[in-house]
Amino acid sequence: MDFLQLTKERQSDRAFDINRPVEKEKIERIIEAARLAPSACNSQPWHFIVVDHPELKDKVADATSARALGMNHFTKQAPVHILLVEEKVNFSSGVGSLIKQKDYAQMDLGIAAAHIALAAQAEGLGSCILGWFNEPKMRELLNIPKSKRIWLDICIGYSTQPLREKKRKPLQEVVSYNEYKK
Repeated sequence: MDFLQLTKERQSDRAFDINRPVEKEKIERIIEAARLAPSACNSQPWHFIVVDHPELKDKVADATSARALGMNHFTKQAPVHILLVEEKVNFSSGVGSLIKQKDYAQMDLGIAAAHIALAAQAEGLGSCILGWFNEPKMRELLNIPKSKRIWLDICIGYSTQPLREKKRKPLQEVVSYNEYKK
């Protein structure tokens, strides 16, 4: 499959086959894709926590759910959660972030998340990137120091959802050449 087709087929899946575990080899290839993601000044400000133990995974899923708001009620179905924890940036990236007033670590974690989602799709898996979760509870469950930020939780599993048509702004609305035109 070519890359454009891969991006067309990747979607946020919110229903997974609860009877089909994800093979460890696939998770390892997905994590390798994330590890190889580019980062500012090669800082690699990330740590990936793969949660696949059934009981712990259910507790992590509970920490993502806000049932009263109807958010993330599907997360227990996913057999794997991958959490992205921010690590300290290297000197060059840190100085660059200060001078340019841009949080390169957050950008880098976003790039790694995209690699995870696309690698999961390439492996025939569905994924959903979550930013809504109880961070203190996640820290407690996974022994993450209070000094660390957990930016994302990515659910991964065999999707049971059909491919949906993507609704995106037209190309001419989001792209211009050689100058800003809106």
